[in-house]
Amino acid sequence: MRAGAADLPKSGLAQADAALQAGEADRALSMLNAAPNSAEAHLLRCRTYFSEQHWDEAVGECEAAVRLDGQNAQNHLWLARALGEKADAVSFVSAFNLAKRARAEFEQAASLDPRDGEALTDLGEFYSSAPGVVGGGNDKAQSLVSQLEKIDPSRAHILMGRIAESKKDYGTAEREYKLATATSAHPAFPWMTLASFYRKHERWNDMQSAVESGYRAAQHDRGAGVAMYNGATVLIKGKRNLELASKMLETYLADYPKSEEAPAFQAHTFLARVKAQLGDKNGARQEKAAALSLAHDFKPAMGLSF
Repeated sequence: MRAGAADLPKSGLAQADAALQAGEADRALSMLNAAPNSAEAHLLRCRTYFSEQHWDEAVGECEAAVRLDGQNAQNHLWLARALGEKADAVSFVSAFNLAKRARAEFEQAASLDPRDGEALTDLGEFYSSAPGVVGGGNDKAQSLVSQLEKIDPSRAHILMGRIAESKKDYGTAEREYKLATATSAHPAFPWMTLASFYRKHERWNDMQSAVESGYRAAQHDRGAGVAMYNGATVLIKGKRNLELASKMLETYLADYPKSEEAPAFQAHTFLARVKAQLGDKNGARQEKAAALSLAHDFKPAMGLSF
């Protein structure tokens, strides 16, 4: 049956979302440029620009989504995320104001959908990492733990780990991250969180062991492609076992459902860097070309030279 005219905008948005999940940023934006003006279209543009690390454009699109639909928690959540990333890329004075705005948007998202584990986690991580002058505070983060425990115990343990880290209580942080691996239905994800913790503290053997545990868990979980990507980036940042990092990125790109949480063009860009470091310059050039074919103006890929 032919779709009715009223269904066409939704169908087009669904196709744009599918392109975003596949890491086809250029295609997603092209489809969205032809979409009718709506909060949904602006949110998808925001998320696409976010995946490309175009923070100004992402903020503008999410602001438009909020203006058109201020009761949608996702609009506020993504605006908060975009504001937070932009804050990390600007001067101190500008960052101060952006961080305060991000806090307000995170709070609004959690208020509108108090059972959204992602919104609660993002708000809790903001509270645990931001200074009090912009509304941060471990007491505020701690107040979310019991709420999060009822929704996702593993996320609650990770938040408790973040709080402990901010207090420099690294033993408790490590225990909480380990508890997250034991309580998660998808343990590959918290394993990579634990690996990232070890990387920050230069515990290289523990880092590699955690990544390997997450890698094994991901091999039995079709929904753990993002964890595979995350583990590879931990190894790359830690400059350890680049062969495994390359294998994990290649496996994610070839065998797992893609996600905007681990954009395919970013995976190709990381893989290009790794292949160059491993001496495979031709492979590196191919991966760079693959990244730019999906997102033609992704700056980290554009800046690669081999």
